[in-house]
Parts: sequence; C-alpha cells; structure tokens
Amino acid sequence: MNVQPLSPFEQLEAANRCLEAVCDPEIPVLTIRDLGIIRDVLLRPDGCLEVLITPTYSGCPAMNAIEINIRAALQEAGFENVRVITVLSPAWTTDWMSEEGKKKLQTYGIAPPAGSSADKRALLGERRALVCPHCGSDNTEMISQFGSTACKALFRCMDCLEPFDYFKCH
Repeated sequence: MNVQPLSPFEQLEAANRCLEAVCDPEIPVLTIRDLGIIRDVLLRPDGCLEVLITPTYSGCPAMNAIEINIRAALQEAGFENVRVITVLSPAWTTDWMSEEGKKKLQTYGIAPPAGSSADKRALLGERRALVCPHCGSDNTEMISQFGSTACKALFRCMDCLEPFDYFKCH
C-alpha cells in the first residue's frame, strides 16, 4: 500500500487539530487555544514545526508544562521535529481568549474577564459588578487582588457567600 505524504497545508491542519486538545495545566477545562496563547503554527522548509506561544504572564509557572505538553502532543501525532518558541511582545491580553473559553471558565466556577483588557475597573474598585459564577448574583466584592494564581483575583458573592476567582483582564 502506497501512502501519500501529507501536504504542508495538511500537516498544519493536523498540527492545529492536535493543539486543540492541549489543556492548560492550571485550569484543565481550558485548552491553550481557548486561552489564546498560541500565536502561530508554522512549518519551516526544513520540516520543523514551530509553535509560537505567549504566556498569560511573563513569569507564568505553567508555561514550562504547557511547552512540554505541546511537544508531547505533537510528537505523539507524528511530528518529530518540533520547536516551541515563547514570544513576549506584544504581551498576551484577555482579549485573545475565545468566547468558548470564557464560557468554560464561568461553568467551571471562575468569573471570566469582564470587558476588554483596556478596562481595569474590576481591579480598581470602579467596576461594573462581576457576576458570581455560582449563583449569578452581581452583588459581589473583591477580597484580594491576588487569587489562586497570578492571573486571578479573589472575590466573594454577598448573596450566596461563596468565594470565587476572577480571571483578571490584562
């Protein structure tokens, strides 16, 4: 049986499908595509598959695990020559998150970013109310600008009294 090799376009499609399944190690309901940290996927003339990623924060401790997971997923799919490159500029913004990703956060119990990255009111006290992901109330207050990870702030619902993380706009 003679199997035709994949064209470069087909290889990129296969790589992108593979990356759709790579989850964030800190929020496993989100894929790295949901987060918007994949900047580009390129197939170089030498056959190397390059994946350009941008961390949610420049010191994000999950980036090493994400890089390992990207490489492992692609190698398991048959891509032997993989290079993962971290790109810091322009800086990642919550505007790059998918709407599906924001819905997944809400369902998971984390309030998604409110507004665009230019809107810092949620962290400065001049904010529109955040909706509690547990009960849907907008009667919420910030407990701390620092939540379970650097990309989140800790809030509490004044109606159901449950604490919840808010994925900060930036």
